[in-house]
Amino acid sequence: MAIFRWGHRWDPLQDLEREVDRLLSSVLSFQGIRFGRQYPPVNVIQLELEYVLTAELPGIRPEDLELTVANGVLTIKGERVGPEGIPDERFRRQERPRGNWRRSISLPDSIEEDKMTAEFVNGVLKVHLPRTPVVRPRQIKVVDGNA
Repeated sequence: MAIFRWGHRWDPLQDLEREVDRLLSSVLSFQGIRFGRQYPPVNVIQLELEYVLTAELPGIRPEDLELTVANGVLTIKGERVGPEGIPDERFRRQERPRGNWRRSISLPDSIEEDKMTAEFVNGVLKVHLPRTPVVRPRQIKVVDGNA
C-alpha cells in the first residue's frame, strides 16, 4: 500500500540532491576536492603596460594574506575562518571553503618581479604585474672590413 501525505509536496529532485550531498560528504571529507576547484579563483587581464590579477577573497583580512614570487611563480596563501561559535553539525549546507589555502600561478617571462604591487579593497585582491618594456630590434649596419 502506497503512503501519500496530503499537503506535503514531494520533490524527487530535491530528495536526490540531498542524498547525493550526504553521500559525497561522507566520501570526501576534505572540502575543495568535491568540486575540484582551486581556491581562490582568479582572473588575469592583459593591459598595455601590465597584467592585472584579481582574486575575490570575501571574509579574509589583508593581514591574513601572504604573497610571494619566486622563479616565475606567484603564490597566494591565506586562511578563511568560519563563523565563530557555530559547530559543524549545525550546518545544513556548507559550500564556502574554510581553512588554510594556497594558490600558485605561473607568470609570463615578461614580468618585472621587483616592481610588482598588490592592493586589497573590499575583499578583492588586485596584483599588478608590470610587463617588461618591449625591446624593438635595432638595425646594425654592416661595414665592409676589406675596404
